[in-house]
Order: sequence, then structure tokens, then C-alpha cells
Amino acid sequence: MTTPAEGGILKDPNELVKERLKKYEAIKKMGIDPYEGGFKKPEPIAAVVAGFEENKPARTAGRLTAMRVMGKTTFCDLRDESGRIQLFVKGENLGGSLELFQSLDIGDILGVGGELFKTKTGEISIRVHELRLLAKSLRPMPEKWHGLKDVEIRYRQRYLDLISNEEARDIFRKRSLVVRSIRKTLDDKGYLEVETPMMHPIPGGAAGKPFKTHHEALGVDLFLRVAPELYLKKLLVGGFDKVYEINKSFRNEGISTRHNPEFTMLEVYTAYHDVNDVMDLCEEIVKNAAREACGATVLEFADGKLNLDAWRRVSFAGLMNDGFGIRPEDDIPVWVEKLKKKGVDVGGKDLSRTQIINIVADLLETEVKGAPGELAPVFVTDYFAEISPLARRSKKNPLLSDRFELYVGGMEVANGYSEQNDPVEQRERLVEELKEKGKSAEGGLDEDFLQALEHGMPPAGGLGIGIDRLVMLLTHQPTIREVILFPQMKPEKTA
Repeated sequence: MTTPAEGGILKDPNELVKERLKKYEAIKKMGIDPYEGGFKKPEPIAAVVAGFEENKPARTAGRLTAMRVMGKTTFCDLRDESGRIQLFVKGENLGGSLELFQSLDIGDILGVGGELFKTKTGEISIRVHELRLLAKSLRPMPEKWHGLKDVEIRYRQRYLDLISNEEARDIFRKRSLVVRSIRKTLDDKGYLEVETPMMHPIPGGAAGKPFKTHHEALGVDLFLRVAPELYLKKLLVGGFDKVYEINKSFRNEGISTRHNPEFTMLEVYTAYHDVNDVMDLCEEIVKNAAREACGATVLEFADGKLNLDAWRRVSFAGLMNDGFGIRPEDDIPVWVEKLKKKGVDVGGKDLSRTQIINIVADLLETEVKGAPGELAPVFVTDYFAEISPLARRSKKNPLLSDRFELYVGGMEVANGYSEQNDPVEQRERLVEELKEKGKSAEGGLDEDFLQALEHGMPPAGGLGIGIDRLVMLLTHQPTIREVILFPQMKPEKTA
């Protein structure tokens, strides 16, 4: 039978790990549990430091991050989520705990008690009289606590990143503040937070390839939701006027700096609102989140300024007309001819109106999303009705929809519209969407949703905000993985 020190309980232990395992065994032989519970931490380290009084009793806990031996005295750093404090350790003050102290390693989690004092250099410290080992660290921490440089390790072993990287911890504190602010904004306005199913019989509410799963008890295939939209609209039918959900959604598509297969969204639905009301609500939510997480609505970054006090609106239909002469009332051959005159050749392709619109949208990317380096928010409005099957048609031009997308820093952050509540037209448009998708469509027509609309849904405005992307903007992170605690990763390569 192998012993822990020989590697019997750990995968591929190196020499440093083996040394720690020997200390683990030695501690147990002292009659001490290396993972003792029962130590009560009355306050975080930052509160201990803030409440300093000379010789005041102090009791706290945290992770040992540094040890500096100076003769018979050892100075240690103890850290927790809130901050750091220095420990002053002398053998004569420890009594029976001296042998335990000599078996400690960087990374061990300790409970300590003693009294506060200031060293000659003025640093607040705890003169330790009580020492408890609460968790033995069997693997060494990141070297010198300067943070992990290997991005793969940072994401796969986020706990190490959080231990050693204050910036990473700050990002996720701000993420929590953003979500808290969103809830407060909506709760204060009388919205009801709800939960809807994550497994759907038919994927709907947004474009995207779904993940498929199987329900053993029911004997049916289900899909992880691509969006909660259709269920939330059913609640409007049911009589709730203001609902929202902060939800996990899933799309079985690529991974990039702006896409993760599992992501967090806010969806809000308000009866008797329209697209203009929704834009106002969206602006208020984003600005409140910035104030809560960052303390301001104008954020200075190294490569520019994010000004959330300056919002502008751009017409997508206007850009299509200005750039290519394409108008929604023109037929496809007219569109193709106008594109050819602008040097865009789509000849030989049997394209639908939707496909052509998407091609031109890619060509207009800079105008829609803003110039490189521009961080100001832009509402892009007046989308063609073909690419907005769940939105109400515009009263000014029924070939357009009452829809917007919000771009900030060149990235889509939000989407919203006046909701389609005519069940006859909604059916027609969803049927057209299915034809457009062809064989790639999953699940077919959502008859339950259409039946709900047939009972009558009040006119309403809907809003979706990507929480991950909003946090990216407010913390100025270049990739979505920096704002998701445990992003999806490829399996590690094995030898």
C-alpha cells in the first residue's frame, strides 16, 4: 500500500508535493487534523486592519502567502478576499503550536489570534498567540504571487488566478455589482423576476444552433434554451405586465473573444411599452450598472473613453440606402443589380432577401458598429422586417420593424423591439423563417407559443442584454473569457 508521500493519493506528485505530503503526515502524527473545522472568523482581514488599536485583541483567518524568517522571529503575510495583514510569530508566544508552525507551507489556510501592534516601520501586525491549521495546501501556489501568465491555466484553474490576481477578483466583484444593479433597477420599477425552463421541446426566441439532450423519464428529446423569450411572452398573456429573467442560455456554436456556448442574458418584457420605451429602459439599466460597478458613467481607458452619457441612433435602412441604394420595397433583382454597381457581385447565387440583407450588413459593419476605437453607445434602428420575425412591423414602413440593436465599442450588447402580438402574422413570419432555415431548422413550429398568442397578448416591448458583454465593456476586457469564471475550454491534451 502506498503512502500519501509516495503519491498514493495525488496525480503525478512532483518533489515539492511529496515534501508537503510528508508534512501532512507529520502533522497528523502530532494529533492535529490538517483540515480542522470549528474556527470562527469574526471579521475579515480588512476590518481588522481598519479597526486597529494598539494591543487590541484580534482574531481572523486567511491564506498564508509569505514567510520571512528573521532570527527567532518570523514575519508572515495572511490574506483573504478583503486584504492582507502581517503576522508576527515568535516561538515563545506559540506554546505547543511551535512544531505545527514549523510544518506550515505557503498556501496553507490558517486561523490566528493575538493582539494588534505596529512594527517599527509602522505596519499593522498581529502578534500571534493562537495558531490553527484549517486546511493544508498540498500543492504549491503560483510563484511569487505575481499572477499566472499562462492563459490556459488561468482559465482552467480559475481558483489559482483568483488567489494570485487582484485584477481578476475585481472583475468578478464588478460583475456581481452589475447584476445587483440590474435587479435593483427593475425591482424598483415594479418588475417581477421569474424563472422559465432551461429545457425546451422546441428551440425558439432567437437564432442559434441548440444543444440537444434526452429526457429519460419522458422519453423525449429536448433542447437547452437559446433564449427564454417565448416563455416570458406567455407570462404577458397570463396577466403579468412586467417580467424579467437573468438567465443562462446556450448556443452550440463557435467560441471566440465575444462568444461562449453558455452565456448569461437579461430579458425584460413590459406590457403597453414599445421600442422607444425599451431603448430608454436599456439606457437606464446600462448607466445604473456603470455607476454601481465603476462609480461613473464616463470611463477612462488606456485606449479611449467610454462615454455612457452620449447615446446616438443610426438607421440601418438609411445606411442600406445611402451605401448601396437598397430600399426595402425593391425586388431581389433590383438589389442584385445595385450591389453589382457598387462592386459587390452576388451573381450566380440563388439568394433570399434575408441572405442579401445579411451580406450587406457585414459590408456596413463599421457604420453600424462605430469606427475602430469608438466606445460610445449606438442604437441601430429600422431593421428590415425579414430579419426580425418576432418584432412588430413599423407603422411608418411595414417593410421595416420596430427593432433596435445596441452596439458599444463595436460589440452588440443588447437587442429589443416592439413585440409582435398578432398571432396570424406571427405564424406567417415563423413559417417563413422555417423555410429560410430549411433542413437546419430544429423542432419545427412552436404551436404552444402561437396558441398562447391566440388568447391575446397585450402590446409590449422586449429587451435582451448580454450580461457577459456588458461586464466586458465596463471592465474593459478584450475577451469574454475574462468575465466568465469558468469558461468552456477544449479538453486538456493527455500524453
